[in-house]
Amino acid sequence: MTVFNKYARYYDLLYKDKDYAGEAVYVHDLIQQNSPDASSILNIGCGSGRHDREFVKLGYQVTGVDFSDEMLATARRENVHGKNLEYYQGDFRTLRLGRKFDAVISLFHVVGYQVSNADINAAFTTAYSHLNPGGIFVFDFWYGPAVLTNLPSIRVKEMEDEFYKITRIAQPKLHVNRNVVDVHFQIFSNNLTDGTHSEFTENHSVRYFFLPEISLLCEQNKFKLISQNEWLSQREPDVSSWYVNVVCGALP
Repeated sequence: MTVFNKYARYYDLLYKDKDYAGEAVYVHDLIQQNSPDASSILNIGCGSGRHDREFVKLGYQVTGVDFSDEMLATARRENVHGKNLEYYQGDFRTLRLGRKFDAVISLFHVVGYQVSNADINAAFTTAYSHLNPGGIFVFDFWYGPAVLTNLPSIRVKEMEDEFYKITRIAQPKLHVNRNVVDVHFQIFSNNLTDGTHSEFTENHSVRYFFLPEISLLCEQNKFKLISQNEWLSQREPDVSSWYVNVVCGALP
């Protein structure tokens, strides 16, 4: 996997409008509904750590893991919570910290980056291996019925701060027989400090899922599917729900 390299430098700027605090509260509520005594979280695919810092504020001991050294460098630099928040580099498929947590979470469609059946089963095995008895696995993903109803399209996003003005063009290619969308990102960066310009590309492959798939993955990996909702709402997913989250409970 070679994504989030140069892209990581501009990641927080591109998503500075994302409501990390609100999303953390939403996930906190899911955790409390299903495991009210939970106090420790393993966040796989933590990125630059913005969710993690919100979870610490909500009272959790948080461990973040990401594949990208560049993203982790930002997360560690911004960590002001000391021993309540720590980071490790690792691959979702092979991570083994030798520790257990009350909740494993994976947000912002990180599960979808596990595009093969072997990859996604390995990710579920990783989640299970890090959970205390009765622990829960919470993650979100692109929801297949919505992806195929509201097809991916070219999108342009522009963001600016005091240092950079960024334009990102996302060009998707749908592979209907693989349940995968390849997204070609083209990023144009204007450095507002010295007037220089740069351009680069990254390719991200993201798998979308259907609920029967998720249920089968749970059965195959010692989980039970507890709930499924449209992301950030309590609505039952439908063809307008591009983003869906589920809660899976670890079985003995």
